Amino acid sequence: MRTEKVEFAGHAGGRIAARLDLPDAEVRAIALFAHCFTCSKDLLAVRRIATALARHGIGVLRFDFTGLGASEGEFPSTNFSSNIEDLKLAGDRLRQTHGGPRLLIGHSLGGAAVLAAAGEIADVKAVVTIGAPADVAHVLHNFGSDIAEIEHAGSARVCLNGRTFTIERQFVEDARAANLSTRIAAMRKPLLILHAPLDETVGIDNAAQIFSAAKHPKSFVSLDGADHLLTRAEDAEYAASVIAGWASRYISPAQVAAQPQQTGAVLVTETREGKFQQRVDAHGHRLIADEPHSYGGTDTGPTPYDFLAIGLGACTSMTLRLYAEKKGLSLDQISVEVDHQKVHATDCAECVDRPLGDGKIDRFERRIRVKGGISDDVAQDLLRIADRCPVHRTLEASSIIVTQILPE
Repeated sequence: MRTEKVEFAGHAGGRIAARLDLPDAEVRAIALFAHCFTCSKDLLAVRRIATALARHGIGVLRFDFTGLGASEGEFPSTNFSSNIEDLKLAGDRLRQTHGGPRLLIGHSLGGAAVLAAAGEIADVKAVVTIGAPADVAHVLHNFGSDIAEIEHAGSARVCLNGRTFTIERQFVEDARAANLSTRIAAMRKPLLILHAPLDETVGIDNAAQIFSAAKHPKSFVSLDGADHLLTRAEDAEYAASVIAGWASRYISPAQVAAQPQQTGAVLVTETREGKFQQRVDAHGHRLIADEPHSYGGTDTGPTPYDFLAIGLGACTSMTLRLYAEKKGLSLDQISVEVDHQKVHATDCAECVDRPLGDGKIDRFERRIRVKGGISDDVAQDLLRIADRCPVHRTLEASSIIVTQILPE
């Protein structure tokens, strides 16, 4: 992923700070992300979702609303309506450089903002909410007893998530006047609702109300076990994978055209998310490599040795299918299980042709199944052909690895 700093004028004319996260490979679509109330574009969950979406070929523009984060302006003078204006201006900024946002994604109050603005941004093909309230006035619950002072004195200092903000009466009045259900019904765009059942900030009943107000096509996915801010990496990763898969139905064919066939090396790059996580670019295909939690990883993808086992299993199955077709064998579905382990060379009965020693060697155990069963004669043939699998031969043969350090 590569990140670009972006700036544009907000609803009050002040500078809005934004970041555009783009995939290293071809961009399938651009999403516009609206963060939660008093949050910023740099919220951990927002960054994780943007990073994960980039691995699926989806770029993300995330920005700070007026008066928040690195954006200019006075937060007390903003409200829900001004957030919608900032959101539309962000869409205009994208339109100048990337043809406009194809997706709108909003978290919490940002989710309410994208629901309200979606009908006014022509380029948007689909909308996603994460932990969004069904009623904008829901945010007023965060003010507790301070709401009385705001209404009486015109403003009050309110502590939200450990920080203090000045909230004015106009914010309260604007929130109460927002008619979100009407805008949801008039949106007429595909909607994906993501919500945690145990969300203590915005209850799950809000998801039900949004779903009821929306027209089809609409979908709901439960973020089971997640909290409101998606503080766990795996929850943000899961949300991003669901968004990418769901949105692929609504991105125009031109945007999701298959990547051109590439030649050359596989590229493996650190994602900087977690200690070991790697992004794998293999001829237009994006994968993740990682290590399990027990080894200090985040367990978001296969381990390097898993990839070796995957290569052996896939190559074996493909080789057997080609053999079956050539010989006219009617084989049902083939599956291959592969286990990998380190064993002492002196304990490896299969290694009679190798010098023995006290070191350990790699042992792959391969188990082949054919649905519906096969005769003993066919089984013997398949065992013989499996050993001809190119990856099998590579693993058994000696290899030469040449390594060099390249300029930056």
